[in-house]
Order: sequence, then C-alpha cells, then structure tokens
Amino acid sequence: MRVVIVTMFEIGKDSGDTAGEFQTWKERRHLDTRIPFPQGYHDLFYNPDSGILGIVTGVGSIRSSAAIMALGLDPRFDLRHAYWLVAGIAGIDPQNASIGSAAWARYAVDGDLAHEIDAREIPSDWPDGLFPLDSKGPLDGTSRTPDHGEVFALNPALADWAFRLTRNVVLDDNAAVAAVRARYVGFPAAQRPPFVLEGDNLSAMRFWHGSLMNRWANDWVRRWTGGKGEFVTSAMEESGTMQALDYLTHAGKADRDRVMVLRAGSNYTLPPPGTDAAHSLAQENLGYSGLGVGIENLYRVGSVVIDRLLADWPHTEKEIPR
Repeated sequence: MRVVIVTMFEIGKDSGDTAGEFQTWKERRHLDTRIPFPQGYHDLFYNPDSGILGIVTGVGSIRSSAAIMALGLDPRFDLRHAYWLVAGIAGIDPQNASIGSAAWARYAVDGDLAHEIDAREIPSDWPDGLFPLDSKGPLDGTSRTPDHGEVFALNPALADWAFRLTRNVVLDDNAAVAAVRARYVGFPAAQRPPFVLEGDNLSAMRFWHGSLMNRWANDWVRRWTGGKGEFVTSAMEESGTMQALDYLTHAGKADRDRVMVLRAGSNYTLPPPGTDAAHSLAQENLGYSGLGVGIENLYRVGSVVIDRLLADWPHTEKEIPR
C-alpha cells in the first residue's frame, strides 16, 4: 500500500449518486477492488495499479479509532511505508477562511477530554464551562503536559510541503456558496472565494456552533498547542484517528510521520451577523451550504499531493518529503 485515503462518511451509494466524502475518490481514483472489512464500518476499496486504498471509518472519534486500528492490524496489508491522507469536510472558522477552503493541519486537538459545567451554572467570571481534566477551571493558567490524548502534533515538514505544493490550486466555487459568504460582513477571510491554507483541527463528538463556542475552540487549541496552533476547522474524528495511528506506529505497523490531515469547510462554525446560533445551526442541518464545493476541493487539493507522492515513489517510499 502506498496511500490510504481516510474518509468518514458516504451519503448513499459508493458511486453514482450524491457524493459524500468517499465517492469522489472511489470514482476518480478507480478504487474498484472491493475488500471485505467486517471488522470496520464499511468495506475497503483498492486500486492495485496505483496502490491507493480507501477507507470510510464512520462518523465520530470512536468509530474512526476502531476502524483505523482494525486496518492497521489487519495481516492482509503492509502499511509501514504508506502515507495517510485524512480528507473530510469540516466546520470552518470565518475569522480564518471561507466555506470551500481547504486547510492542512499541523495539530489535531481533542475537544472531548474535559470537565464541563452546564452553561446555566457557569460562574459569572468564567468565559465558558469547559476546562482541562486536571485544572480548577478555564481561568487556571497552570502549564500542564498533555497525557490523555489532548493534542497530536502532525509532521510539520510534511504539512508545510503539502501546503506549498497546493497553495495555488484553483478551487471550486459557485453562486450559492458566494451568497452565503456575502452574509459574513466584518469577516474578510470568510468572504474570500475558497483558498488553500494551513490551519489546525479541533475534533469533538459534539457538533457545536456559535460565537461563544468558537471562542472556546480558539482558546482550547491555543492552550493545548502552547500557543503554536491556530483553530481553523472543526470535525469529529481526528483525535481517534491519530490515537490509533500513534499506537500502530509504536507497534511498527504504520508511520505517524506520514499522516496528513486536510479538511475543507462545508459550513461556518458561527452564524453570520444578525443571526442567532440556534437558527443558524438549524439552517445548516437542512444541508451544509458548502458540502458539494468542500468535497470537490478536498479532491482537487489532495490529489495534487497524492500524484506527487506516487510519481516520486522510489524516493518517497524511503524518505518523507519536506
């Protein structure tokens, strides 16, 4: 195996209908060889000519962790030199980018391992009710070393290489997405046509939304990355995926330094000015405004990296690009 494409969901069939995260890769990369995978959420699909394997993990960190671990321990596959491309849609912070934009992560931060107090009982001087497990509250500035899986640092040289390679890729866009962008007055990055950037991922099993939660997400990523990370995309799986790949690396079954995380915005993480969070979230739940554009742009950006890895395989098999 040379490349593993990690997607999280498919909408309907694996081909021929409305595309979820997996379908575009299956069709365009000719992942036609079906490999039964009863220990996971979804069967695997493979192209023996290119060496690309596609997996659909299922939504959420529990499913992603179990699926990736099951794949890595499967004796049918040798993944020691494989590159892993997590390619999925995400919420995107309008302070940093627009829907349809694609962000390469340098950090994957977990948003679930925490203490929580209900919003109706938060002390008046607290910014929110979420705080680290070994702290006394969100205002406790004590420095602490992550040891429960709070943050995973990806290979920064590989992430930078992927960004440099794709920063000028022409991305998909359309009038409907432009109309959504136009509502974000006062957010210049949110009003830009889709673009490629570097920005970090926060994964949580809760689909959160709103200005206050967005502030928490930015603070949380800064806290766990020691101020080095910048929250850009929200999703549900990366901490599970990365934890499994960490363990597989320890077992000599994978190489976590060959993992890339690419997320494209399908919706904003907070509402446009003049709209409350509950109404905004209800509207997005009718169908993410940037879903189609985001899925297309994941393929356009991710494919450039895959093509380069495969074209240089005699070299990239042995040495990670930087």
